[in-house]
Amino acid sequence: MDLNAIRLKQRKYFESGETLPVHFRIEKLKQLRASVLAHEAEISAALAADLGKNNFEAFMCETGLVLEELFYLIKNLKKLAAEKPVHTPFVSFPGRSYVKPEPLGNVLIISPWNYPFLLCIEPLADAIAAGNTAMLKPSSNAPETAKITGRIIRECFAEEYVFCACDCIEAARSLIKEKFDLIFFTGSVAAGREIYMHAAENLTPAVLELGGKSPCIVDETADIKIAARRIVFGKFLNCGQTCVAPDYVLCHYSAVAELRKQLAEQIKIQYGENPLLNSSYGRIVNRKHFDRLCGLIASSNIFYGGKFDSAKLKIEPSIICDAKWQDKIMQEEIFGPLLPVLEYKEKTEIFEILAEKPKPLALYVFSKDKAAARHIIEKCRFGGGCINDTIMHLASSEMGFGGIGESGIGSYHGEAGFRAFSHYKSIYCNKNWPDLPFRYMPHNDKFLSFIKRLLG
Repeated sequence: MDLNAIRLKQRKYFESGETLPVHFRIEKLKQLRASVLAHEAEISAALAADLGKNNFEAFMCETGLVLEELFYLIKNLKKLAAEKPVHTPFVSFPGRSYVKPEPLGNVLIISPWNYPFLLCIEPLADAIAAGNTAMLKPSSNAPETAKITGRIIRECFAEEYVFCACDCIEAARSLIKEKFDLIFFTGSVAAGREIYMHAAENLTPAVLELGGKSPCIVDETADIKIAARRIVFGKFLNCGQTCVAPDYVLCHYSAVAELRKQLAEQIKIQYGENPLLNSSYGRIVNRKHFDRLCGLIASSNIFYGGKFDSAKLKIEPSIICDAKWQDKIMQEEIFGPLLPVLEYKEKTEIFEILAEKPKPLALYVFSKDKAAARHIIEKCRFGGGCINDTIMHLASSEMGFGGIGESGIGSYHGEAGFRAFSHYKSIYCNKNWPDLPFRYMPHNDKFLSFIKRLLG
């Protein structure tokens, strides 16, 4: 299959203007939503085959979030796509000024394997809403989800409008070297650097949704039982294979013992005495990642859990104690069901520790002290986060989601997603009369003095 020929066909289709009318975009979003609803059972089955996700998790974390984003865009697209009047300065009288969003053009969306349906279709919805054509490259590590995604795309769109390279994923890797109007990538920091390098060669803008070691801070005032419950939920969802999962806990020394106890108790409550036998608990995506995580277990001090099933690629939710910053597990994003719990004594330590680390994609604070929690949120640099919860900030189409620094560039979801795939033209529209003479040669010094007084 000649992917470059499809890319050129998409560029020609975009230049025809077919994707520009707002009613056309809304109709296509409605078609996509109807197809997702019609194939919900197949999407769930594909996610179970690729990652062992249960039906509830598949809907809550993938299909449901896609439907929510589509609902938001269909409801709000006329407002998002409308030109917006802005203030016109005195010197530009009697004209008017406005900002008008327009689509970037032909975009490339590269999705990962951990949430393979959500992170392919949600940015696509934003791209369609903004009026673009799109090529999708799903992950080869989630082949069943790639297949159903491709089927949905073929049902809804002609290939010159939206194309999913589900049958030629390996060949699609070369697309990053081609000229697009935007590359949207979700995945690892290492892959993000490579994509950004190729994008720079073509002066192609890029949105990079990456990851990093997202901290979870638990202070001495926190409700430890609630904190443990919500940390276990956020950390072990999808077996820890979530870019915004708490990577480690930084707990006040006075609460560490109780937190470890409550974390272990919550693992039993949520996943059972033997999570490896729990059919609702997923698995690690492939042997490579499984072996990497087992290596981290072998070099760690396990407080709870630590067992694994090599045949099923399953690893128990595990709590790690006495971890040191120089340990291997603290040198890389874990991206699995292993949770180190470290301690601090003074709040100043939190800021000193995080200041020298790469900026994380997420940060979580558990505290009953509202002022202390807000101080941490305001002082630390990170993509987004929660106070007294984990990962729930990404579930809303009303807030943009994205990283900062090493954890990403740009954001999306809802209006932020529409903006990510749009260019905002600044337009000044003047009248033919009156044609005020003050800006033309020869200049009038008295008028200049008047303007200076007005601005001073």
